[in-house]
Amino acid sequence: MMVWLLGIWNLLLAGFYPGLPAIKDEIMSDTSQNAKFQGVVSGTPNVLLRGEGALVLATATYAYSLQGHGWLMFALLFFVPDIFMLGFLGGNKLGALIYNIGHTYTVPGILLAAGWFATSPLLIAIALIWIGHIGFDRILGYGLKYDAGFKFSHLSAPTS
Repeated sequence: MMVWLLGIWNLLLAGFYPGLPAIKDEIMSDTSQNAKFQGVVSGTPNVLLRGEGALVLATATYAYSLQGHGWLMFALLFFVPDIFMLGFLGGNKLGALIYNIGHTYTVPGILLAAGWFATSPLLIAIALIWIGHIGFDRILGYGLKYDAGFKFSHLSAPTS
């Protein structure tokens, strides 16, 4: 598990994953384009938040593996939270609100607690997949959205 987590961290830091800026060029620079949009985390805090995303993804995936559910369920449900992007069809303000509801840890955290108290392995598994998805999004720089548009989040903003 630790090797897998370190692999993700190396991808993050090296900037090898498409869409991730190279660390030397943008992430570590507090004068990056992201810093020009107020409310966007840049520099070292951005790296730390993406690293937290990697840790959350790894932990949720490991916890899911202990639940005894198959990996097919994990694969089929992993991107389901992206349905919340459809909120942007109703405009930026509504889209940001709906997207953020589905991409904060609050709702899956409540679902996880409900599954724990109800002794429901299925609810626990769904919550862990959802939490893992959010961690994955954070690694890629997809943060909570502002109502300025889909590309404006607390982790990134358009460069032009």
